[in-house]
Amino acid sequence: MAGKPMIALAVLAPLLWSPAATAQDVPGIEICTVEKTMERRTSCLQSNVDFLHKSLDKARLEQRQQLEAARAQIGALGAAVAALQKQLAELQAAQKPAKTEPAPAKDAAPTKDASPPKTDAKK
Repeated sequence: MAGKPMIALAVLAPLLWSPAATAQDVPGIEICTVEKTMERRTSCLQSNVDFLHKSLDKARLEQRQQLEAARAQIGALGAAVAALQKQLAELQAAQKPAKTEPAPAKDAAPTKDASPPKTDAKK
């Protein structure tokens, strides 16, 4: 019976002293007024300053990437608009000659100068 607790202690002891089990300083804004000594308060404030600098740098990088992506998208959209405007101009130019030349109408009445249609029917 004495062997089981010893085995359990032998297995659990390394886990208790592992680096993952020790307390870790989670980065973030800390309340430094609770610190009693000036050195600890200064260290806490410096930690807050470092955290804020890192946060600002990260936000600055993200914003720069978003801005560059938006600029690239604006450039692509501008090129697409230019291509569509060119196509529109070509279509309008192709339509103008068609409007200036009236197409002969099949159902139009014959003009005075036109000769009557010939009929091959013999009576």
